[in-house]
Amino acid sequence: MVAMDKKHKVDKEHKLNKAYFAGGCFWCMEPAFANLEGVKNVLPGYCGGDELNPSYEDVTYGKTEHREAIEVQYDAVIVSYSHLVEHFWKQIDPTDNGGQFADRGKSYNTAIFYQNDEEKKIAEASKRKLEKSKKFDKPIVTEIIPLKKFWKAESFHQQFYKKNPTHYKAYEAGSGRVQFKKKVWG
Repeated sequence: MVAMDKKHKVDKEHKLNKAYFAGGCFWCMEPAFANLEGVKNVLPGYCGGDELNPSYEDVTYGKTEHREAIEVQYDAVIVSYSHLVEHFWKQIDPTDNGGQFADRGKSYNTAIFYQNDEEKKIAEASKRKLEKSKKFDKPIVTEIIPLKKFWKAESFHQQFYKKNPTHYKAYEAGSGRVQFKKKVWG
């Protein structure tokens, strides 16, 4: 029993790292990361703008500079930031600068938000690797920009894919994202 208490204490005190990505609709980005080994939690939200406490309506109607984004809370002992970035590329169309799939507008544009020089270096190297791969005929337009602040989205959006599976599956299928991923990544 003592050994279990010590293990529990260590796990509870273990600090999780965070990574931030904008990949279009956060409803689709959340489940894409939630089941990765080492990922402990994924929160839909907003980042990229200066406006305080943005709402879904303000962001999606272009009243802010924010984008729909996710905060990925992960254990760096199990999964690296580099792996998360590589996984991110396979969830998006990095050549689309007008939104993502059925969702149009700047609030749906893709970005990797870095928190420090190391993350910036990893993201930029990964982007160069993707460009050199010639996987896409058009230029990679996903931005790599510093994180200002992440704002958690309204509770309705948290784990939408679990709370509203029928609506989510219909949206995901109708958006074109699934077909694109199959065509490009197999």
